[in-house]
Amino acid sequence: MKTNLDKILAVSGKPGIYQLVTGGKSTIIVESLVDGKKMPVHPTQKVSSLNDISMFTLEEDVPLREVFLKIKAVYEGARVEDCGNDSKSLRAAMIKVLPTYDADRVYDSDIKKLFQWYNLLQAKDMLEFETGEESEKQEKDAE
Repeated sequence: MKTNLDKILAVSGKPGIYQLVTGGKSTIIVESLVDGKKMPVHPTQKVSSLNDISMFTLEEDVPLREVFLKIKAVYEGARVEDCGNDSKSLRAAMIKVLPTYDADRVYDSDIKKLFQWYNLLQAKDMLEFETGEESEKQEKDAE
């Protein structure tokens, strides 16, 4: 089954990434991809869909979906080994994946988070992504 990145969320102030379970008027319910625990997310919390996030490059911004696919290609579908907090290791790994990334605007913490998210998706076998057309078709079929 392909992953819809619109339903994979980053919640500010919370580690890891989450899958949307259900949405309501005032809160949404998400499930952690780290430990499977469900929790409410309130409107005051900043939530970003992974589909809406992109990486700064020296040319044009690259959607996270494409960055994940580049990581998958470079590491042949395997996990990215932990680079720790070593800036040199993190940036060397990033150059292998996206040589044109903007080193001035992409921080070490961004790179670390990117690889952590990739490893979570890889561990859950969620690195096959739906296209926009497939997402729309599924929504129409559900109606």
